[in-house]
Amino acid sequence: MEKTGHLLQGRYKAILVEADHYAAELSRYIHLNPVRAGIVDTPEGYLWSSYQSYISQNTAPAWLKTEFILGYFDGKTADAKNGYRKFVEERVKNEYDSPLLATVASTLLGSPEFVSDVTARYLAEKLDNRNVPAARELRQRPSIDAILQKVQAELSGEKLLKNTDIYCCHWYSGAKLQEIGDYFGISCAAVSQASRRLVLKAETDPLLKKLIQRLEDTLGFVKC
Repeated sequence: MEKTGHLLQGRYKAILVEADHYAAELSRYIHLNPVRAGIVDTPEGYLWSSYQSYISQNTAPAWLKTEFILGYFDGKTADAKNGYRKFVEERVKNEYDSPLLATVASTLLGSPEFVSDVTARYLAEKLDNRNVPAARELRQRPSIDAILQKVQAELSGEKLLKNTDIYCCHWYSGAKLQEIGDYFGISCAAVSQASRRLVLKAETDPLLKKLIQRLEDTLGFVKC
């Protein structure tokens, strides 16, 4: 079955949301914003919210399309509205993280399969474009383990192996400095320093420069 998406657009950006649990979760989070802000005790108490149209038997304004979200709760309108009300009220007194924290590259919200599918279908040609801010994060990256396996196989017995490992993870994995540092048991600053030392040494060491180039060519890595 083909995945579909729903575009949730704000004033400054748009996010493509998977038409599944993610959309309903995001709708709930938005309707609970006034409660979290301490403006009202219940979401229906906020007069400027669309929540009343989602839960009451009153007809929603023509411009407000509630069917998309309510369709996930029941085929019958009354039952769907009751289901959505219960869904929202489950979180009224319980704090929880924003579903937007799961947004990938500030652009896509959905399952890993959804993100991969959208990226492959519509963004593949843009992933190497540095003028597209989200491209770097959306580009598929090898894991730290996959990089180390390839580097160590290629450089078996070579000097500077650890610094080369760190350099390649720094530039090609897309992992954060903290994650790389934790992996090697060093600080974030040490990751940057080790990577930079290798680059500086390569500038004065033709053999090392060729070795790094050979790695990049052989392994087919693309810098973050």
